[in-house]
Amino acid sequence: MELLIGTTIIIVLIAILLLGIRVFFTKNGKFPNTHIGNSKAMRERGIGCATSQDRAAQQTKKIKQ
Repeated sequence: MELLIGTTIIIVLIAILLLGIRVFFTKNGKFPNTHIGNSKAMRERGIGCATSQDRAAQQTKKIKQ
């Protein structure tokens, strides 16, 4: 049982390190921004983030009132 827990912890730590290589080992490392509104290809297709579109619609609604 202890071997299983130890193996699991090691695998999780390795996974975290591999996922965060860019963040941990580069100067000013940041996770990539995966927000759909920041994708050039999506903007060219006219596809935006639902949250951003909702926020804009709420602002427009407030202005009209």
